[in-house]
Amino acid sequence: MFIQTEDTPNPAALKFLPGRAVLETGVADFTSRDAAQRSPLARLLFEIDGVAGVFLGSDFVTVTKTGDKSWQVLKPMVLGAVMDHFTSGAPMMEGEADAETSDDAEFNDAGVDGEIVAQIKELIDTRVRPAVAQDGGDIIYKGFKNGTVYLNMRGSCAGCPSSTATLKMGIENMLKHYVPEVLQVEAVA
Repeated sequence: MFIQTEDTPNPAALKFLPGRAVLETGVADFTSRDAAQRSPLARLLFEIDGVAGVFLGSDFVTVTKTGDKSWQVLKPMVLGAVMDHFTSGAPMMEGEADAETSDDAEFNDAGVDGEIVAQIKELIDTRVRPAVAQDGGDIIYKGFKNGTVYLNMRGSCAGCPSSTATLKMGIENMLKHYVPEVLQVEAVA
């Protein structure tokens, strides 16, 4: 099995491409060992000292490291763990998948024109998410309230030094251009 790696804009994150499907649908983001209990691969990766996060996409695995570890040391261990997982035949996820929700009361779309929300979601899904997936991350729509679009950044996008510029200069400008009701874009956890 040959696993390729790609750098991401986030120096703390590296994208691993196993050359086969990782998740059939959706994404999974694990930011701690406890959160990774549903994924045998994520559990295996969190056993490596220095792994701070694991993000599973359709055909890639993004691993985020702690600041005190180097990729020169971690990369061979992560490659070994990913290869071991795929050759073992273990499932990527165990149990029922949790549905992605955007019903945080703080960011709900109540009272907002459904066409505006649909247009924002379509732009994010068709123009933004494919671009950030190329960099080993994902951006999830959380809500629209008082002219502000709330987005959750995951994978290599979370904590990336260039994420603020991408959010403000890229995503915000595009949404404001197509949806005049959008005044700003904010990242939320």
